Amino acid sequence: MFATGELINMTDLPTASDHESPRVVEARERAEQRVQRQRDTLRPLGLAVIVVVVASAIAERPSPAFQGTGLGVTLALVAFAGALAQAIRGGFIARHLWFQSAVITVMGAAGAVLVALQPQGATDLAGGAAVWMALVRLPLKLGVAIGIAVGIASVGAAALAGTAPVALLAATLLLAMLGFIGFFMRQSRANQDRIELLLAQLEDARDEQTRAAAIGERSRIAGELHDVLAHSLSAAAIQLQAARKLAERDQATPPMRAAIDRAGELVRDGLADARQAVGALRGDELPGIEQIGSLVTSFSHDLNAKVNLTVEGDARTIPPDAGLALYRGVQEALTNVARYAPGATVDIRLRYDTDFTTVTVENRVSPGSDTQAAEGLRDVGGGRGLAGLRERLERVGGSLRAGPIDKGWRVEVVVPA
Repeated sequence: MFATGELINMTDLPTASDHESPRVVEARERAEQRVQRQRDTLRPLGLAVIVVVVASAIAERPSPAFQGTGLGVTLALVAFAGALAQAIRGGFIARHLWFQSAVITVMGAAGAVLVALQPQGATDLAGGAAVWMALVRLPLKLGVAIGIAVGIASVGAAALAGTAPVALLAATLLLAMLGFIGFFMRQSRANQDRIELLLAQLEDARDEQTRAAAIGERSRIAGELHDVLAHSLSAAAIQLQAARKLAERDQATPPMRAAIDRAGELVRDGLADARQAVGALRGDELPGIEQIGSLVTSFSHDLNAKVNLTVEGDARTIPPDAGLALYRGVQEALTNVARYAPGATVDIRLRYDTDFTTVTVENRVSPGSDTQAAEGLRDVGGGRGLAGLRERLERVGGSLRAGPIDKGWRVEVVVPA
């Protein structure tokens, strides 16, 4: 009513945490925005109260002056108008509690002095403004204490000035009514904001419950995949090892032995991929761009190959799906080098651009291995490795380019990041 606009003390809400969800933060922001809108709406009413009290003080006797009792009226009027003007400013609610308490106390004291000096005017309105402000702005216990003190001072000053008992009762009821209305409106707004906050927390809890259920289901599926695929693929790998030994014993043709070796590689790759898929379902951390260095080191050590890794641009964190796609791109390119161009020199360039991150893998075969490289390069890309990688990249908005270069092969993987 008196332009505080603060129908809820934000301290009535549960304390904010550094780990709140965006939904809860948004609920708190809405509460603060409502407070500010209320203050903006009621500010003209606060100015009107100042005008009414000043006009009434000028019209009554003793009127404001610079000497005698009139000087007291002037000082009380200036103190009240200044305090209320300060209270309706936009930044008042951000000031420290002691400052707000002092401003409201000065307002109430000035109102009591005006009542004592001009008991016949509209000076009761000054005390009512202070009571309202105390109940809606300050913590409850402090606000009640200041409101009661202002009420007692105003009614006592009126009684000492000889105000009739009926008028004293009317002034008391006015102050009490303003205090109770302010209190109930404060509680209503506090409950509204608290309900919004609890609803936001409930939505967070539901999301967390859904995630927990999804993780549980994924764990169950992961267990089934592990039990089925790991057993089946492991058994297939053992059988292929036995078949290879039989082929060697019976002196099978080279194409037959090559086919068995290739099948063994596929089974081992499938087993590794199955384990990674199971890990993904269980929520295990998947490899990303940060693990490319370890992949290169492992490849170079295992195959005694010369691999050069160059990083261009400022390293940054990229989305997990994009990082995994880049890692798989390097992994697939190195696998193809091992299969089709053993002994080749490999150059890997990781480049961070403004909107994209690119990995380029180039392998070049030494002059003494031209025939071997040519035979291998004819089959590159004929399987599902590059096709599967291209599909993975398309899902994250990336692209793949692969093709021959002078005495070698190039694979370029690009992701938006």
